[in-house]
Amino acid sequence: MPRILAARSPRARLLLLLGSLLLSQPSGAALRTISPDHADRTIVLTGRDLTVEQVVDVARFGAHVTFSADAEREQADNYGLLLEATAEGIPVYWFNRGTGDQRETVIFNGDALSAANRPTVEKAQLDSFRHGARFGVGPEVEDEDIVRAMMVVRANTMIHNAPSPQLARMLVELLNGRITPVVQSRGTLGEADLAQLGNVGGTMIGVGEAYLRGERLPAAEALRRAGLEPLQPFAADDNALTSSNAYAVGQAALLVHDAERALDWADVSYAMALDGMNSSITPLSLAVQRDRPDPWLNWHAARTLGMLRGSYLFDVDPTRIIQDPESLRASSIRQASTWQEWALLRDAVVFQMNSSDHNPAVARGLGPEDSWELSTPQLMRYFVRGGPLSHGQHGYILSNANWDPYPLANRIESFTLALALANMDIAVMLRIERFRNTFFTVVAAGDVLKDYVRDGDVYAPVDLQQEIQTLTNPVAPFGSAIVGTVEDLQAQTRLKVQRARQAVDLTMELLAFDVLENALWMDVRQAQAPARRFGPAPTAAWQALRRVAARPTPAEPGSQQHQALAFLRATPGGGFVAGGPVRPDRPVTR
Repeated sequence: MPRILAARSPRARLLLLLGSLLLSQPSGAALRTISPDHADRTIVLTGRDLTVEQVVDVARFGAHVTFSADAEREQADNYGLLLEATAEGIPVYWFNRGTGDQRETVIFNGDALSAANRPTVEKAQLDSFRHGARFGVGPEVEDEDIVRAMMVVRANTMIHNAPSPQLARMLVELLNGRITPVVQSRGTLGEADLAQLGNVGGTMIGVGEAYLRGERLPAAEALRRAGLEPLQPFAADDNALTSSNAYAVGQAALLVHDAERALDWADVSYAMALDGMNSSITPLSLAVQRDRPDPWLNWHAARTLGMLRGSYLFDVDPTRIIQDPESLRASSIRQASTWQEWALLRDAVVFQMNSSDHNPAVARGLGPEDSWELSTPQLMRYFVRGGPLSHGQHGYILSNANWDPYPLANRIESFTLALALANMDIAVMLRIERFRNTFFTVVAAGDVLKDYVRDGDVYAPVDLQQEIQTLTNPVAPFGSAIVGTVEDLQAQTRLKVQRARQAVDLTMELLAFDVLENALWMDVRQAQAPARRFGPAPTAAWQALRRVAARPTPAEPGSQQHQALAFLRATPGGGFVAGGPVRPDRPVTR
């Protein structure tokens, strides 16, 4: 057994054992494939400006990716610095030294490119990638967009590291050829998603299974049909691929995108609710907002007023009560606060996927003159003077803790709590119930609509909210001293982001009931006075909804919730909001 394999950490050996058990399990459910509608688009990866929207474009709609010329040069120079380090006798974690509790084990001495070392390094890397296909624990990831999001995030962050040119090229080719590795959903502790990215590495060398444009095949066959040769990894490619939190970060990018759509719909639905309740809109007025000069609260009130401008709510109505239930009065405050948490989460995601969470750090271009600590004897141990392979550039290659995924892990949970913990969603659920009380509505729907039939199950919104509430308890901070007690912190980012995404999905289901209830009461208010106006955004959303989810009648009873949910998921709520105040997190343009 080559020494690089014998030096494998207990964690890696455990993953191999779990992988061998996994091979006897049946294949997972059919992959939920993407719609490659944007395959004619190309996203240029620079390592510094990848957006959530671009991740979604690649992950869900098949956009292609390529590296910028500067990114290719940066990777090549970093790779050269890595190789120069071995020639200079510099110890490099997870390359010429072991990993985990084997970090001081010497894997090889001297130049990695020498005739004596090169075959050993090539074989060790190939074996490592082969074993990567077995990593992780099922069930398999069932959504193609999750795997693709992970891959595009890793391709972007890997620009800061030292992959071989062939590794970086292969990751891009898998994305552009729509070769989606079979990936196990579990087996990561949220601090470096080694198992999931190891599964990707297996596909790269033709081991394991992968989907080619939705068809499940042996990985070698998928590569052959796509016209790709299996990868021959080299240097520290197993480290360059797998030392990353891209599995969690890719899902966090999808979370940010989906949550923004949910929040837009929450705002539009809230404006519809105010119209349907014949509400007093005094809480949104400037006179009230001036008492609490918070940019997010004031923005949201102004946004809601803009959606309602021209509504009958601004006319005098002797039947209008002076004060609405708090679930209507306070919804703007709670939704504004959730928007604020969303913006913080988005910023954390964008930061995470445009910086390096890799160990070791390859700091090309820095020298002892750049900071006092870099000139000390300890740091100079890891200074690479450089040579032809790095185009004369020098730098440091340093062990670090950058794969600890904070502040992102905190932001994910903060957002889940803001979204779910009796804050926004409980207000949504309660205002649905308030429409069933004539103390607030003044009239009953059946007294106005002669063909009125109750739409949906009165218990369902409460059931959904209670399910959301179960997701509000944070994942308890935890540390288990594993891998010879070297790795004694775990972030469990996988659990946090999956719970947050579930909360967003359930919120959309709750909003479907909310929109239906609000549309019903807009029907009531129009029947009371056909000339009534509701404001541009509520009117457009109400009319669009009714085209796909007509109000039930005695002749055709039944719930329209499924149609409403499909409508909300397919139709961006923000599209009904024209203009309005500038959101606090956006720059003012002139």
